[in-house]
Amino acid sequence: MTVFTIGFTKKRAQEFFELIKTNEIKQLVDIRLNTNSQLAGFSKGNDLEYFLEEICGCGYCHEMIFAPTKELKDNFKSKKISVIQFENDYMQLLSDRNALNYFHKQYAMMDNICLLCSEDTPEHCHRRILAEMIAGKYPGTIIKHI
Repeated sequence: MTVFTIGFTKKRAQEFFELIKTNEIKQLVDIRLNTNSQLAGFSKGNDLEYFLEEICGCGYCHEMIFAPTKELKDNFKSKKISVIQFENDYMQLLSDRNALNYFHKQYAMMDNICLLCSEDTPEHCHRRILAEMIAGKYPGTIIKHI
């Protein structure tokens, strides 16, 4: 299985959709808490679903089960908690939600899925953490941050 991750911040629409097409993404899994932020631009939920299908032939779904809570996100952004604490709390949240079992039921048989959030790089982003947890559950999984 190959799991891609992508963030839309600092990407123009053309670059974003070319990355989806070039990497032959079949399903984009939106793991953001809020898909309709004013800052979302071309990546607002309903618009993004349309663009992905029309431009890339790619499916779209918004999966709140993989999103951090507002409190967790706010505490990290305001530096009330460290990167390590954020990662630990997010992994615990996914465990409490039984998120990897949900992933197994919905996506384990798919290839070329892509986890979406807003951060421009994966280093301190929940999409990287989720991708690594998926790879831990499915040996041989390849993670590609695009």
